[in-house]
Amino acid sequence: MLAVTAVGADADDPLAVLEIGERPEPEPPQGWATVTVRAAALNHHDLWSLRGIGLAEERLPMILGCDAAGVDEDGNEVIVHAVIGSEDWRGDETLDPRRTLLSELHPGTLAERVAVPRRNLVLKPASLSFEAAACLPTAWLTAYRMLFVRAECKPGQTVLIQGAGGGVACAAVALAAQAGVRAWVTSRDEAKRAAALELGADAAFEPGARLPEKVDAVLETVGEATWKHSLRALKQGGTLVVAGATSGGAPSAELQRVFFLQLRVLGSTMGSRDELAALARLLDVTGLRPRIDRELALADARDGFAAMAAGELIGKVVLTT
Repeated sequence: MLAVTAVGADADDPLAVLEIGERPEPEPPQGWATVTVRAAALNHHDLWSLRGIGLAEERLPMILGCDAAGVDEDGNEVIVHAVIGSEDWRGDETLDPRRTLLSELHPGTLAERVAVPRRNLVLKPASLSFEAAACLPTAWLTAYRMLFVRAECKPGQTVLIQGAGGGVACAAVALAAQAGVRAWVTSRDEAKRAAALELGADAAFEPGARLPEKVDAVLETVGEATWKHSLRALKQGGTLVVAGATSGGAPSAELQRVFFLQLRVLGSTMGSRDELAALARLLDVTGLRPRIDRELALADARDGFAAMAAGELIGKVVLTT
């Protein structure tokens, strides 16, 4: 079968170790299912894997990809949940100390077929295209959990989303707007600020800009470059939810501000299968859809990786088979 594979690790030139070609068919163990992939989406996790982050050398070559929607052996249209918990774990898979993601230990979704535990399949609403559904399991699920589960944002509140343009930020803007949460965004890129406004953001600012007022919550995936601004943007008792640190992970904690203003600083990682099902139902009922920057054939995946590495995207890259 055709697949997109990491055949090595290169921190400086990740696309140099990206290979598109034939790979063996999946051999699912008992309790697993094989999904014929109709659409898959790219994430920065895939680039990190090519750079050797989170993907051990002894597991190479590895089929990349966390996100997919397709059809199982019984003909059900499904969305794949990428968090693989241990067999004896019950409850929120993201809290399992032994959890892993597809493409870290088990072959990923950037292939014509992928094997996953049967419990990781979520029925796809008929109203969702395979392309839209494929965008949900990582970026959109991460944004959903950050916004509604961890930050507990409510209609009428204000959330600051750092780093507009990325997949998680785009999803968070759209979800906030749908839920009646006022969304403010930051970006160095004027075009990305404009795109965020089109997605439903109420205002867009340059990084570090003075805001009109303090916010109830901040969604942080940038890290060191925006951390100080994130903390200082919060009102007393506000919540900062962090799910990434693309600019570095060693900012000043500003502990005096945290304890004096009684701020909550919470980590967030992906989301549970139940949250993915809830997210799919939300899109089904509301008609909200992910923004797709471009659709490419699986064989043309290298072009999508190049655009993602260059920071050219506003929304998701979707690969179709």
